[in-house]
Amino acid sequence: MAGLWIENTTSVTGSTSSTSSTSKIMGKEEFLKMLIAQLKNQNPLNPLDGTEFTAQLAQFSSLEQLQNVYTELKALSQRQASLNNSQLVSLIGQEVTVKGNAFTAAGGPVGLSYDLTQDANRVWVRIYDQQGGLVDTITSTNQKTGTNSVTWSNTGSLTGNFTFEVTAADKAGNAISVSGITSGIVTGVNYREDTPYLIVDGKEISVSDVLSVVRPESS
Repeated sequence: MAGLWIENTTSVTGSTSSTSSTSKIMGKEEFLKMLIAQLKNQNPLNPLDGTEFTAQLAQFSSLEQLQNVYTELKALSQRQASLNNSQLVSLIGQEVTVKGNAFTAAGGPVGLSYDLTQDANRVWVRIYDQQGGLVDTITSTNQKTGTNSVTWSNTGSLTGNFTFEVTAADKAGNAISVSGITSGIVTGVNYREDTPYLIVDGKEISVSDVLSVVRPESS
């Protein structure tokens, strides 16, 4: 009987070594099978110590709980992503204000906005066409910290896509940090590499660049 026990133990040990060499991550099913095999092949004259057995059962319980937590978190993440996607689709038809310097002109005046980090003595708004050519420059004075706006008269009744660049200086002539702000109607939502983008005036806008959302006034 002792010889038979030694042979079985050797077989189980070899199987366990093979399993650990092919897979470094042990699931709860593999762990349970190993524990059962260990109980079946233990030496009757030297049974598994009760404390050690209890510790192994605790490890199995912890492994199972961790896998259950992972499963729940994965399901929660999927539900949250689905909810976020539904909320983004609801933005279609809404007017959003976003960080950016691109806009579209339809032959008439265009309002342009920008955000100043401090009071500015002078502000220059330069407007460029799609080829990067300077179209117009608007100069303003005594602008306050925060969001400010100017109107490009567009006297040439130009149409198409444009960009604007804003620079500002304080009374001492030091440059002031400033960022452009544009607005438009959301016409769609694109998903690329699991990242959503709003379609505004034919351009993709990152959701993180959205500053505000308003319902456009009925015409």
